[in-house]
Amino acid sequence: MIDWQIANDLKQAIGADVFDEVIAVFFAEADDTLTRMMAATTAEDMQNELHFMKGSALNLGFSDMAQLCQRLELRAEAGDTDLPLAQVQTVYAASREEFSLRRAQMLD
Repeated sequence: MIDWQIANDLKQAIGADVFDEVIAVFFAEADDTLTRMMAATTAEDMQNELHFMKGSALNLGFSDMAQLCQRLELRAEAGDTDLPLAQVQTVYAASREEFSLRRAQMLD
């Protein structure tokens, strides 16, 4: 669900304090993106939100979420609007919970 090596590499590269800020911003932006995604009515809008979410997720190691967003983004790019967007919410919630629970165990 989480690629901890990516998360740890980022934390090492930017420092623990900045990492905490990045995580807080990610969670806030992800929540906003999910709201916009669920309200989207066009394939283009869905694709844009899924693309943003995928990129953000990849940067922090949220691998399951990134993979799901990738698959749905490709469908939206093909014009499909009948996407199981609730799955993104579910995977995000599970990933966020796992990340929050195991974050203290990350390397310093």
